[in-house]
Amino acid sequence: MIHPYYSYRSLFPTLSTHLHLASCSQSALAEPISKAIEEYHNSLLSCGNNWNEAMKKVEETRKKFAEFIGAEPDEVAVLSSVSAAISAIATSLPYHQEKNKVLLSDIDFPTVGHIWLAQEPFKDNMSFIHSSNGIIHLEQYEKEVTNHTLLTSIPHVNYYNGFKQNLRAIADIIHRKGSLLFVDAYQSTGHIPINVKEMDIDILVTGTRKYMSGIPGVAFLYVKKELAGQLKPRVTGWLGQEKASAFDIHHPVFAAGTRRFERGTPSFISVYAAYEALKLLLEIDICNIELYLKELAQFTLDYGQEKGLHIIGPLSTENKTSLTSFYVENASKVEGLLREKNILVSARKDVIRIAPHFYNTKDEIQYTIKELAGLINGN
Repeated sequence: MIHPYYSYRSLFPTLSTHLHLASCSQSALAEPISKAIEEYHNSLLSCGNNWNEAMKKVEETRKKFAEFIGAEPDEVAVLSSVSAAISAIATSLPYHQEKNKVLLSDIDFPTVGHIWLAQEPFKDNMSFIHSSNGIIHLEQYEKEVTNHTLLTSIPHVNYYNGFKQNLRAIADIIHRKGSLLFVDAYQSTGHIPINVKEMDIDILVTGTRKYMSGIPGVAFLYVKKELAGQLKPRVTGWLGQEKASAFDIHHPVFAAGTRRFERGTPSFISVYAAYEALKLLLEIDICNIELYLKELAQFTLDYGQEKGLHIIGPLSTENKTSLTSFYVENASKVEGLLREKNILVSARKDVIRIAPHFYNTKDEIQYTIKELAGLINGN
């Protein structure tokens, strides 16, 4: 397989010493992102106070992310984590006597359930769609979403096994029944194209440290313009106000659009990194990345089965991402043993996840699978 992004590999110093196949947890760091971190640091050293410069970078990053998902800048809030973004919605969603059900799934990342179960108005009105081998079929949404469902929360991609959901098809089903669509896109943004308008997504959350190639400290919340104005945040801050610089403690007025969900000073150093990461991904083009990773995913499936490994999750690239999970009884221990060989993968429960990005090669995957098979078989 010809590597279409070979020239970009030199931007990732880690690749010269490690096989980095853990983008589902943390992407390798590229030099432009590293330099952006240094830029923020140096501006503090040289200026002492770089507030105006840093806030300008927040706005530039907001615009870049809006472009990335086909949204408008005022539909995007810059927050500190996906957990904070989910909490922002969970604490502001109005409770209705008739439409009061929240529907989750057992393939949601645990923090999603933790946050919703902590909400007193909704905790007794929650239900879960149960997957079959980590997969949810469209018919289940037809059955489980009712006229009483206020919000349906789904992951775009199952963090455990790479199963990818058809967001547009799900949106059509649940909107027909009057439910809002909430999408956790942490495992998809950065390597799968997302257009919130074309997919008709009401609310989307994601962060930068996985496939978006950034670092911890920045997450994005998208809320459809016509919906954002109907929500009143219960957890807020001065940057979520219409005139933050007015410093008026007595008369708070929420900012227009999704900006109202912002709180206090963001992690500027992470914002600088996020801007450069988004710039890099937009330059390469997510559609191109998706096509290349589909080839890597197919190779991972084929070679993993050839080596006798037990694959957990979809066996077709039509409904999975490049993330492939292999059953390993002592997954955490094996992850550590592979790390000792400078092979970076990611363990979850009883699986080892191999999750390449655009900078990875077929040879890296082949070598990793050989080493994994050897550890499993005691060779």
